[in-house]
Amino acid sequence: MRSMMQILCLLFITSMVSAQELKLPALSPTATISQDFSTSKIEITYSRPSMRGRKVFGDLVAYGKVWRTGANAATKITISEEMVIGGSTIKPGSYSLYSIPGQSEFTVIINKNTGGWPGGDGWSKDDDVARFTVPASRTPQTIETFSVGISNVTFSSCSVDIMWENTMISIPVKAENQQRLLTAIDKAITAPNIPYQQAATYLYETGQNLGKALEYASAALDRNPKAYWIALTKAKIAAKLGRKDVAREAAQKTIEITKAAGGDADYEKAAQDIINSSK
Repeated sequence: MRSMMQILCLLFITSMVSAQELKLPALSPTATISQDFSTSKIEITYSRPSMRGRKVFGDLVAYGKVWRTGANAATKITISEEMVIGGSTIKPGSYSLYSIPGQSEFTVIINKNTGGWPGGDGWSKDDDVARFTVPASRTPQTIETFSVGISNVTFSSCSVDIMWENTMISIPVKAENQQRLLTAIDKAITAPNIPYQQAATYLYETGQNLGKALEYASAALDRNPKAYWIALTKAKIAAKLGRKDVAREAAQKTIEITKAAGGDADYEKAAQDIINSSK
């Protein structure tokens, strides 16, 4: 028979194993969002507290004091290339995203110490790399759970949106990539596998060097004459340049090869609109 001590030890070990296996829902679960942007990406990791019937700003989250911008550890933002955030140039790397809430605006702080826990306890002004203000707006509906998102993504800009309760702030982000990308395009155009279509689309969408964009689109279409999406790109560029004859010809070609490929109503309509506006 087992001794009382053996039984007690067994019960203790069993209770410890059970406790280790127990997993309950987190009050402020961690989330990570990742967004391709410019020629790299932005990644944000943060904890998501919920209101749970509480008053948030001005109460749970005090006005005028440094806040972790979430729960638990400070929100972390990682950028993979140099970016301009809130008007400040930030080098690639990982940073903590603190803020000082106010009724009409927030002060946003980008801090190089990503090991702070919890809240503002790990924050030191000496580690700040940028500080700027952004306006606070009121959301039309209540945001129960603290949320961070990335919106308005273009070739060179986007917004980091922070929302909770009835408050939202948007942090402007820019990638000063124009000259770097133009140089990359010029270099790529001389390579064996010439990316004419990608170069033409980028130049058209950013409104740069449209003459070159038309040349690249024409070269791409010559190489792939059944690509109706390239034909439409050429038509759009020509229309933007005021080259109406070229625009009509490329748009008509778009319709013809689209129908031959089985039809695509969106492309056909876009091409017909160009024909109509180029008469």
